[in-house]
Amino acid sequence: MNRNPILMSIRDSIAVKQLILENESLLSQIEKVISLMVDAFSQSKKVFFCGNGGSAADAQHLAAELSGRFYHNRPPLPAEALHCNTSYLTAVANDFGFETIYARMVEAMAQKGDILIALSTSGNSLNIIRALEMAKKRGVTTIGFTGATGGAMASFCDIILQVPSTDTPRIQEAHILLGHIVCQQVEELMFVKKIGLC
Repeated sequence: MNRNPILMSIRDSIAVKQLILENESLLSQIEKVISLMVDAFSQSKKVFFCGNGGSAADAQHLAAELSGRFYHNRPPLPAEALHCNTSYLTAVANDFGFETIYARMVEAMAQKGDILIALSTSGNSLNIIRALEMAKKRGVTTIGFTGATGGAMASFCDIILQVPSTDTPRIQEAHILLGHIVCQQVEELMFVKKIGLC
């Protein structure tokens, strides 16, 4: 078997992460996301996640890191991925259209001061953009995880983390890295450094 494609994928993934490591602007944006989330949770606000396909899986993964635990046993944080109710999802997609599935959930659940984290590798998914539009109307802070171009969603995000790649798998790998960094630092700042949890 030719090993070169395997090695190439690994090298490409490392190269994207190296670009992130050298991107001072992006690193500053990550710090802002961490600060916003700590502030929101400290005020008993919620964090919602949304995405499609692999990004939906990433949304659920990151919500679980917050509502469950990351490294430390500590109180749960109110975080949820918006696609997990399949009865809701299929009913609304059938009755109103797939582009409305997240916007209606944001309208139903999100309150001023909450945070919506939207994941889209292209930044152009219509259901994500509609959710961000609704979040803006409700006074919800909007954070985007996307690729190099930012796509249409860039106009609707208070903060956007643009992974310096146009390759979907590499972007998604970086989204999980960035998401893990955020979850770890939120946990550290809220529980470990604040109250000495170990």
